[in-house]
Amino acid sequence: MKIRVIMILLLILFLAGCQWFPGYEKDVDVGLLLETSIDDRSWGQQGYQGLQAVQEEYGVDIYYKEEIRSYQQSAEAVEELVQQGAEVIFGHSNIYGSHFRELHEAYPEIDFIYFNGQFAAENVTSLNFDARAMGFFGGMVAGEMTKTDQVGLIGAFEWQPEVEGFYEGVKYQNPEAEVDVALLNSWENTELALMQYERMKGKGADVFYPAGDLFAVPIIEQAEADGHLAVGYLEDQSSIAAQTVLTSTVQNVDEVYKLAMERYLNGSLPGEALTFDFSEGAITMGEFSPVVPEEFREKLEEEVENYKETGTLPQ
Repeated sequence: MKIRVIMILLLILFLAGCQWFPGYEKDVDVGLLLETSIDDRSWGQQGYQGLQAVQEEYGVDIYYKEEIRSYQQSAEAVEELVQQGAEVIFGHSNIYGSHFRELHEAYPEIDFIYFNGQFAAENVTSLNFDARAMGFFGGMVAGEMTKTDQVGLIGAFEWQPEVEGFYEGVKYQNPEAEVDVALLNSWENTELALMQYERMKGKGADVFYPAGDLFAVPIIEQAEADGHLAVGYLEDQSSIAAQTVLTSTVQNVDEVYKLAMERYLNGSLPGEALTFDFSEGAITMGEFSPVVPEEFREKLEEEVENYKETGTLPQ
């Protein structure tokens, strides 16, 4: 009888201590706020896939709220998620930085995580992609493949590091190329994006980089219809038009979600702005179109590997 009691006590102590071992699955509920929807074929869908990756990896329960844009909507959604049991809430947009700035003190027991911002607090962490390099390598491909030396860059906002990086990459690879830049001040304005595409096409552009969430796919589809080329944005978009999409600048959102969740479970979520790049596997280049010469593709892949090792872009 004594031996049985001792064994039971040892088992209880072992199970209680399991939480200190890596990979231990805590009973955690995770919420997600989306600015758009889970099936927008862009950033919102990537956020939902990231949430699913966290569920699959760590066995947590997940909840999400779509079309949450205003502060009032965020406040109501956070309260609802908390009532459902959420202990971690991801905000899948930079707009949630200002919203969480107002909300986090009212929910000190909740860990808030959002994308693309610098505000942080004890229970607020920002996740950022260092996107200049992915833009640079995408620009190298565009600079190599343009036949007219005219490249069109349709971005959302001036602050996007991939916009600057793409311009630099085009000029590095092809100093003779001109880069026509249009910034829409919107992730979603497909109509305006297509108008800018037509303007650029009329001036001779034959390679395009649509660096915006919801208008990337329509631009790629139009480029395919016109016999032009494009560099995909955010995810590997080769499946849309394998010949047209030269490569894609891919942000592996699911990997960043898992990295953040791992830190939370290990008690090491820092409450500060974190940055992820090629070296963490958070950013990669997508599938190459068969029209990209093998020799150039190998050169680009070497440059990417060198960047991962040194953190230095080609000069």
